[in-house]
Amino acid sequence: MATEIKVPDMGESVAEGTIARWFKTVGEAITADEPLVEIETDKVTVEVPAPSSGVLVEIRADEGADVEVGSVIGAIDETASATVKADSKPTAPKAQETKTEAPKAKAPSKDAGGDTIDITVPDLGESVAEGTVGRWLKKVGESFEADEALVEIETDKVTAELPAPSAGTLVEILADEGVDVEVGAVVGRIATGDATAASAAPAAEAPASSGDTGAQDLPLAPAVRKLLDDNALKASDVEATGRDGRITKGDVLRHLENGGAAKSKPAPSSAPAAPSAPTFVSADALPDRPADERGEERVRMTKLRQTVARRLKEAQNSAAMLTTFNEIDMQAVMDLRARYKDDFEKKYGIKLGFMSIFVKAAVNALKEIPAVNAEIHGDEIIYKNYYDIGIAVGGVQGLVVPVMRDADAKNFAEIEAGVTDFGKRARDGDLSMKDLTGGTFTITNGGIFGSMLSTPILNPPQSGILGMHNIVKRPVVVDDEIVIRPMMYVALSYDHRIVDGREAVTFLVRIKQAIEDPERLLIGV
Repeated sequence: MATEIKVPDMGESVAEGTIARWFKTVGEAITADEPLVEIETDKVTVEVPAPSSGVLVEIRADEGADVEVGSVIGAIDETASATVKADSKPTAPKAQETKTEAPKAKAPSKDAGGDTIDITVPDLGESVAEGTVGRWLKKVGESFEADEALVEIETDKVTAELPAPSAGTLVEILADEGVDVEVGAVVGRIATGDATAASAAPAAEAPASSGDTGAQDLPLAPAVRKLLDDNALKASDVEATGRDGRITKGDVLRHLENGGAAKSKPAPSSAPAAPSAPTFVSADALPDRPADERGEERVRMTKLRQTVARRLKEAQNSAAMLTTFNEIDMQAVMDLRARYKDDFEKKYGIKLGFMSIFVKAAVNALKEIPAVNAEIHGDEIIYKNYYDIGIAVGGVQGLVVPVMRDADAKNFAEIEAGVTDFGKRARDGDLSMKDLTGGTFTITNGGIFGSMLSTPILNPPQSGILGMHNIVKRPVVVDDEIVIRPMMYVALSYDHRIVDGREAVTFLVRIKQAIEDPERLLIGV
């Protein structure tokens, strides 16, 4: 008798989800309540358990397919249970089941190689209850030193590395890459002491996860298949490190970089013909290519990227966002830097950049136009009497906005040092939750990437964001004469519910005045 596998109710207002991962393949034996498939929604990730014991005989919705609540996504044959279970090897299914459950911590136990210690998800910061396993930096059976990074945990703010509590060997991975885990959950186990005994058991399981047979049985991504074909490689030639023992494009590239055993591609039978003039070929004349051979790759969004996308869209939906523009003659600031850059660097050990001057100019303008430094909370306006300036920087996971606290109390050198530190830690992934929370106003500099003009999106619940752009020499009129000056376009996006147009324009004019006449910053006008 066949039992249908249906998409369960996944919470209020959730009508559909996406098939993220099947834990079982057609023909595999399963037991009742064992996780079968993982379904992602915009709110949660749900594991669907087996409604009964038997054999998975049908999968109706492949990974990546959108499915509605109540729809049938597969079927289990209960009558075939005994036959398949007798012939099947339960080791691999059990390992998959353990990896997706991410159990809670328990006391250390004795292992053949010493103590076994759980790797648990640490406190990730205030109001952060869960994260996603981003990347395992060690494989099962691999040894490491104390405090060496084992696994990355991604949150919607930062990516944290979990260090090894002691030297030892990784003996078990309980949460695969991409799995959501709560604070305190166990994601793996290590064995301390003699690494040889501890790694013996995992070594026996290696063929199932990354060996030739397992990797060959799993479907290859089009990009991976093409790379293998172009280099005359077989799947069995490459060590697989992807989820469930899959071969990734990086595995193939790593194999080639390491001088892996790649058969030489046969040389062309004849010398290539001399290049001729390009000929246009109609699309109707081209042969049809199978859909699975086209260049496309599906990659799961990181927690940070998901949160950035959600917050930016929320800002557009909730705020009455408007942008005003102006242009700034940068000649005075560039002359100032040229005069004092050597003395500044000699005294403070850091270069004088534009950001510290813009931060000072922004604080000066915020003091005059306090609405830009305020936020809306319900039916109230909260005016901030402090100036915590967010500085947008690019990190390994995407754009992040660390906050410079009390920027009004810092001098130019302290601001430059803080910006440099933010950039370095963003690239290294070392920014903490405290660095990224709060902020009353934000500055973003698209000019370092060559942006000429943009309309920056608010960083909620803030009411204003200043966009800097690249400096380009342009002809302008000064004292009734056309001269060439280094010009920068600046943009202020603001929440029109709290900031009036007059205030926004005045704010940007104050920025312009301070940059074009930096001495104003000394006397606060």
